Amino acid sequence: MSSRTRWIVLLLSTPIVVFVTVGGLLGAQRPAARDFPHRDAFEDVLSLIMQAYVEPADMEKVLEGAMRGLADSLDTSSAYLEPDEVRAIETAAAPPAGDVGLVVTRQYWLRVVGVRDGSPAAKAGLQTGDFVRMIDGKPTRDLSSVAGNRLLRGAPGSKVSVTVIRGNAADPHVFHLVRTGPAGEALSQKPLPGGGAHVRVSSFAPSVVAGLKQVFEALPKAKITYAVIDLRGTADGRLEDGIAAARLFVKSGTIAVRVGRDPDRTKVDAGPGDGAVTMPVALLVSNGTANAAEIFAAALVGNNRAELVGEPTAGIAAVQKLVKLPENHGLWLTYARYFTVDGKDPIHERGLRPTYGVEIPRLGFDELPPASDEPLTKAAERVRAGLKKAALY
Repeated sequence: MSSRTRWIVLLLSTPIVVFVTVGGLLGAQRPAARDFPHRDAFEDVLSLIMQAYVEPADMEKVLEGAMRGLADSLDTSSAYLEPDEVRAIETAAAPPAGDVGLVVTRQYWLRVVGVRDGSPAAKAGLQTGDFVRMIDGKPTRDLSSVAGNRLLRGAPGSKVSVTVIRGNAADPHVFHLVRTGPAGEALSQKPLPGGGAHVRVSSFAPSVVAGLKQVFEALPKAKITYAVIDLRGTADGRLEDGIAAARLFVKSGTIAVRVGRDPDRTKVDAGPGDGAVTMPVALLVSNGTANAAEIFAAALVGNNRAELVGEPTAGIAAVQKLVKLPENHGLWLTYARYFTVDGKDPIHERGLRPTYGVEIPRLGFDELPPASDEPLTKAAERVRAGLKKAALY
């Protein structure tokens, strides 16, 4: 069997291959051929391309594009993987230690979700909502977020260039960034007017849970009565660390709900010793609040422990696993997603809506940041208003 023929057989059988494989993983039943009403049309399109296109088509390129399309139609986190990407995941190869502080997702090109404070990307002025059109001259149009995030990594001290679009696709800017090890503080705090604290969480690094505990134990001793936890552009970190951080603030009730194929539903509840932090807080969120930060935010707002101030969050809160395909290719497949704590609404692909909406400013390439942080001011005002209201009763 020729390489091209194997690709054709692979493509035509992909829906069944995927569902059978995933069915074995998730307990789903094998689908019948009739479950794919467009399969005949799919075969016709393939036949027409092979026989009637103006010139002999590069079928491997055509079929790889079709495979990507199958995965891209699922969600922004699922992806069709090339053999080298499969090998990296299978061998649990750790990504290189250096990065530029970006978290990207797929949205035609690659879209910047989060930028870690103090990182090379942050110092260069990149921000949530930027589109990365090229990485080291490689177009990102067909890149998955898995591949994009790996391309951005490398040895500390190595360089990477990113071509960025902000607002105007006809005016791309090229940034030359030097990769570093983890840089900048994942957690910091500074005072706010009226006896408050601005607690900035830039990354849900493993150290953040202990850091939050330490910060909030010290704040009352400094006569701090409220806090704004700033999650703007916070998109990296393990989901488990977002749940662990939420335990500090939620004394009882459900902290997280993970849902797979019905009836696969996992609840994480608060337990003894949880909820040690009782200080009134607000969460300042943006379109770049994602992953662990979204799960943390959902836990607090769902248990009436905090108010969300800012913009709708990114809607990236799911779990993926590798499904092997023939020819050493693979599918990076979302198999479970997180819901709000009442179990009614998915966070993944939908995000969280703020209780109090505030627009987060987006700067042009040559614009200076505003002199004052209005979103932070608004969030602090909301907490202080709640304190005054509570004092009346």
